[in-house]
Amino acid sequence: MTRKFLAGLLLPALVLTGCSTPVTHNDADIAFAQQMIPHHEQAVRMAEPVPQHTGNPQVIALADGIAKAQQPEIDQLETWLGEWGASSMPGMDHGAMPGMGELDTLRDAAYDRKWLQLMVEHHRGAIDMARTELAQGADGDAKAMAQRIVDTQQSEVDRMTTLLG
Repeated sequence: MTRKFLAGLLLPALVLTGCSTPVTHNDADIAFAQQMIPHHEQAVRMAEPVPQHTGNPQVIALADGIAKAQQPEIDQLETWLGEWGASSMPGMDHGAMPGMGELDTLRDAAYDRKWLQLMVEHHRGAIDMARTELAQGADGDAKAMAQRIVDTQQSEVDRMTTLLG
C-alpha cells in the first residue's frame, strides 16, 4: 500500500516536470544581450566611415569584417531577447566613443592609428562582457556566442596591435 501511495504521488509529479519547459536563460544572459546590442551597433557605426578616411586595404578589410560579423550577432541577440520576454532596452545608446569626433578630421595613416586604437579599446570591452557571460550565463547558445566573441575579437585585437606596430 505504501508503494502504491508513493507511486500515486510521484507519477503526476514526473509527468508535470516532463511537460514543463525548462528555463534556459538567466539574468546574466539577458544583461549580456542588452549590453552587447548597443556595443555592437557602436562598432558597426565606427566601421562604416573607414573607406572614406583611408586607403589602407588592411584597415578597410578589418572594418568590413567587423561590420559583417557583428550585425548578424545583433540580430540574434534581439531574437533571444524577444524569446526571453525581455526588452532590448530601447534608448540605451553607447553614443560615440571618446575620440571618435577627432577621427572625422583625420586621413590615411593618422586615421588608421587612431581608429585602430579606438577599436582595440572597444573590442576589449566586448571581450570583458563576453567573459562575464561565460562565467555567469546559463543559455548554451548565448555562451557559445560569447566564446566566439572572445575568440574572434581577441584575434582582431592581435591583428590591430600588429598593425599599430
